[in-house]
Amino acid sequence: MRKTLTGLLATAMTVALGTFALHAEPLAYPQKVVTLVTHSSPGGGSDVFLRELSKYLGKYIDATFVVENVQGGSGAKAVARVAAAPADGSVLYATTPTYIYTSLLSKPSATYKDLEPVVNLFADSEVIYTRADGPFETLKDVIEKAKKERGRWGAANPASLERQAAEQLKRAAGVNAAIVTHEGGGDMMLNVLNGTLDIGIGEIQELRSQIAAGKVRLLATFNPQRIPEKPDVPTVKESGYDVTLVKFRGLAGPKGLPENVTKIWDTAIKAVLDDPEYKKRYTEEVLVPNFIPHAQYPAFITNFADTTEAFLKETGAVK
Repeated sequence: MRKTLTGLLATAMTVALGTFALHAEPLAYPQKVVTLVTHSSPGGGSDVFLRELSKYLGKYIDATFVVENVQGGSGAKAVARVAAAPADGSVLYATTPTYIYTSLLSKPSATYKDLEPVVNLFADSEVIYTRADGPFETLKDVIEKAKKERGRWGAANPASLERQAAEQLKRAAGVNAAIVTHEGGGDMMLNVLNGTLDIGIGEIQELRSQIAAGKVRLLATFNPQRIPEKPDVPTVKESGYDVTLVKFRGLAGPKGLPENVTKIWDTAIKAVLDDPEYKKRYTEEVLVPNFIPHAQYPAFITNFADTTEAFLKETGAVK
């Protein structure tokens, strides 16, 4: 009996602690409103990422979160907007490889070096998709058309990872398809669905509703391995073309963010990634958690930029 009571008390304490954790107060934050800036158009990958994340951040940080789309210049306008903002935690930017590519390829007034990487959240899968009622059943079908008629492929803005993925696929397949760039994934998807483009290159989260509606067919992923949630989708490499790429997703702010702000984001992002509701949501969108704290994120970004610059110089894209 005594053993049973001890067990019940332990269970009750565990439940109580769990309840406390679930109902812990959000962390105090120096700003009442935080603007989350993205270069994506509404419906694009970073736009969807920020809008979904902002639904859960308020449970862990005592502030109101709003998403702002600053399009133009392949992300240059968004980077400039954040670089010029006060370094007080009120304005943050959704990082992806785009802001590195734009910095290296177009030499904008503000570059990735003018922003302070705060924290990384995810690794994101790049996929090739086509309309479900279209003529392409496999990536090989797309390549065969490109060999005969060139074809039209869609990618996000000219300095995006998607554009680089398309260029690398062209080179690996030995074709010269026309790459049509867009300011965001939402615009591109419409052109795939109406048949203007043979394929688009994007992320599953921006395609989710169209996949569920049976309007979009996934042909391949640029991931090194198949996506666990989409085991029937082959990799580009398995399809016969030696290209692999993975996108990162995180947050950056103006240079000089105070330590009390970056510490709050470190703590809050760890908690939000463990949030059961958010976890269910981002798992459905095939986002893989890849938490990199503030102390390590700048080195990660610098290493990615250095590696990317070396590749672009090797291929002659930059001198």
